[in-house]
Amino acid sequence: MLRPDTFALTALLALLTALGPLAMDLYLPSFPEIGRTLAATPSQVQLTISFYMLGFAVGQLFFGPISDRFGRKPVLSFSLVVFCVGTLACALAPTITTLIAARVLQGAGAAGVIVLARTVVRDLYEGARAAREMALMGAIMGFAPILAPMVGGVLEEWLGWRAGFVLILVAGIAAMSVVGGLLPETVPPSPKHAKLVRGSLESFGIILKNKAFLAYLGIVTATFSGLFSYISGSPFVMQSVYGLSPTGFGLFYGVTSLGFISGTLTAAHVVMRLGFDRTIGIGATGVLVGGLGSLAAVGFAPHSMAALAAALAVFLFGFGMAMPQAQAGTLQPFPERAGAASSLVGGVQQTVGAAVGAVVGLALGATAWPMVIAIALTGVATFAIWITTRKVRAAAHRRHG
Repeated sequence: MLRPDTFALTALLALLTALGPLAMDLYLPSFPEIGRTLAATPSQVQLTISFYMLGFAVGQLFFGPISDRFGRKPVLSFSLVVFCVGTLACALAPTITTLIAARVLQGAGAAGVIVLARTVVRDLYEGARAAREMALMGAIMGFAPILAPMVGGVLEEWLGWRAGFVLILVAGIAAMSVVGGLLPETVPPSPKHAKLVRGSLESFGIILKNKAFLAYLGIVTATFSGLFSYISGSPFVMQSVYGLSPTGFGLFYGVTSLGFISGTLTAAHVVMRLGFDRTIGIGATGVLVGGLGSLAAVGFAPHSMAALAAALAVFLFGFGMAMPQAQAGTLQPFPERAGAASSLVGGVQQTVGAAVGAVVGLALGATAWPMVIAIALTGVATFAIWITTRKVRAAAHRRHG
């Protein structure tokens, strides 16, 4: 078993959380081909993202509280089984309706993996140390959105879109074996007589009354919605509007994702010195500048992929700086309810992100405007929430260290 405070455990948790982005990003270059082979419109293909996020949101509401009752490891193992079953169904889907339904199941399984990885961090670490762990995990898992679309583009051109889901299935099966052999249990099961449903609802009620939690949740949700505006819109925008091939889109997506890795690595380096608030502030500024920059790129240089890539990289840098710290902030006040808090955060951010992504998908046409307008609005919202809630978050930080 791996021990706390080791890079090996951090890497394992990061690789587990990378399953979700892998399932999201690997098949993005295949969007146009999925539409052609399954006779689906761009809006219908985009629904494979939104319904994945719906499954992700609902799954997170359950897996966290269940892990508070039964322990982290068995619930994580079960979520991996659900993820693999859903992925297999995606690979075999004969129609777009079947693919959308399979994505719900795949998303629900991925939810358990991510929520429990975050919860294990809260079990083991506190304060800035937990935020640093989140940032390090983000830096490692950040390679998934860089490599996945590139690999997906090559698989699409050589083997077709189903090959990507086969690769994801192999990764899920490998994760099951690693969890079984290496991941330690970090919290004992609660008493057998504990009321799971009533206890979960009571935990959610207590958590939602915490003003600092709501402030951090607002930052998490706003930045996440911007990310999913990009994920939902970019496959069609970059291939249909800018004329990139599936492999070319994968390279573009990977280059912009370097901004995310840079942000998480920077956060991991400075958060112990600067603290939560200033690190999040740098990230919120980056999200704002990058979002407005994407508007400017489309407005003043509509044919320049370099200008759009630069703006999106700045946005993702800010996302990498702000998101891990804000997630750690949501869990900080609730050591005894870490699973429930992590579930609530994930459920809200995924639901809102799915809704925003669906709107972007429905609005897509012959321009990039729907995507960049949504990204800019989420950047403004992130910065506004950070500015207006500073006193609430500072008071919470003084109480909980």
